[in-house]
Amino acid sequence: MSKPIEFKAGSLSAMSAIVRELDNVKLSDTMHTMLGGLGEFFAGEATIIDLSQLDKAPERADWAGLLSLLRRYGLQPVAVKQVPEHLESSARKAGLAILDAGSGKMNGERAVDAASPAAAPAASEPVSPAPQVNLDVSPPPAAATMIIERPLRSGQQVYARGSDVVIIGGVSNGAEVIADGSIHCYGPLRGRALAGAQGNTKARIITTCFAPELVSIAGVYRTFERGLAASLAGKAAHAVLRADQNGQQSLNIEALLLD
Repeated sequence: MSKPIEFKAGSLSAMSAIVRELDNVKLSDTMHTMLGGLGEFFAGEATIIDLSQLDKAPERADWAGLLSLLRRYGLQPVAVKQVPEHLESSARKAGLAILDAGSGKMNGERAVDAASPAAAPAASEPVSPAPQVNLDVSPPPAAATMIIERPLRSGQQVYARGSDVVIIGGVSNGAEVIADGSIHCYGPLRGRALAGAQGNTKARIITTCFAPELVSIAGVYRTFERGLAASLAGKAAHAVLRADQNGQQSLNIEALLLD
């Protein structure tokens, strides 16, 4: 007979939200600028709030407001790291686990001691050198490119986690396509396209018919409420980050010469 509950050790891959100011108004404005107001951007990622770079700890923290803000973008906060001591109690009451500053383990977690090392041999005994082992370490395989062989309709959203995405058929107004890599659209791109979602500044957005509502690469975005230049509207084009003379990244829209 199977047990009604069982516990097994495991590991959790989590997003880190490095918070430098516990001011929810400033955080909301910054996230809106970075993500273009796109709700559910992170698609349910477990998240650790990292306060290791906090500039100045306030006397009180609005944890409920911060958690609500993060959840608005699809993040699921589960713990807080390096929280100031006077804010620990309120963080726990908000449902957050408290992580140790050094190890990252949850406070109260039982530490498991490693086996004691074997006694060193006496000085008179010769010690044979350890045999050299050649390890053939191959790099991990690259993530497969996501290929979508249908149009994305209004209200639909696609996220290519860790890879590029190729869309054959176009993206309608109101649809969203997100990729950690580049976005290739063979058809009209009319919705929202967000490439380099995890900070890849080399990502690009390429389409045979440029007409989007919003494009973003690594958090740098542009909207087109005032329309597009005639040289770009409905034409083959790509969006790419270029550094100016001051090293600042700007999002450029450039025509593609396919003929």
